[in-house]
Amino acid sequence: MLKSVKLRDYLITHPAKVHPDDSVMEAMRVIIDNKISGVCVVDERENLVGILSELDCLRAAMGSLYNNSKVGLVRDYMASDNLVVAHPEEDIVDVAQDMLDKNKRRRPVVENGRLIGQVTCRQLLKAIRQFNK
Repeated sequence: MLKSVKLRDYLITHPAKVHPDDSVMEAMRVIIDNKISGVCVVDERENLVGILSELDCLRAAMGSLYNNSKVGLVRDYMASDNLVVAHPEEDIVDVAQDMLDKNKRRRPVVENGRLIGQVTCRQLLKAIRQFNK
């Protein structure tokens, strides 16, 4: 059975990230190169300001094809309202359950407003596997 542990022990400490003024094409490169489903969007101080998923990028790319225009900037397509974040001292079981309840694959981890990491389903699966050995 999984024991309650702190999220800090399982988060990705250097998650892929982009800035709001980056092009969506650059964000797509980061997503593809890192083989991930989305990126955190941070400002110049590393404060989390949004999340951009591969679906957001696909929406931007298809819109530009349809309109015969440039793809645009991350700020135009990122989710920025009501971001759900975790704190590094939260219980990993609680975070995992909340991710399941909200059907989310990743959760940014923020401390004092700054992005310090991210937890994904993969990290949660690794934690469960370690406790079941």
